[in-house]
Amino acid sequence: MAKKEKIVDLKSKPERITKEQLDKVQKTINGINRTQLEIGSIELRKHDLLHGIAGLRDELTVLQSEFEKEYGTHDINIQDGTINYTKENGKVNS
Repeated sequence: MAKKEKIVDLKSKPERITKEQLDKVQKTINGINRTQLEIGSIELRKHDLLHGIAGLRDELTVLQSEFEKEYGTHDINIQDGTINYTKENGKVNS
């Protein structure tokens, strides 16, 4: 079997990337970081809005319960306030 000879590279290797490359990679990473921060802010806002919707739905449920007790139905036309009674509750709306 023949012995393999090692090839030695005598050229010196660069220690750093170029200034332009460094600027470009820093700019790209900063853009990613800013975007991730913005996504986090949007998600927090979304979370707050979802909690707001849940609160409003709870409020609507309370109002519907009040209408049910007072009028026997919670079926209300939200445009003009007309109560939509069913045949069993007496008056029938046309």
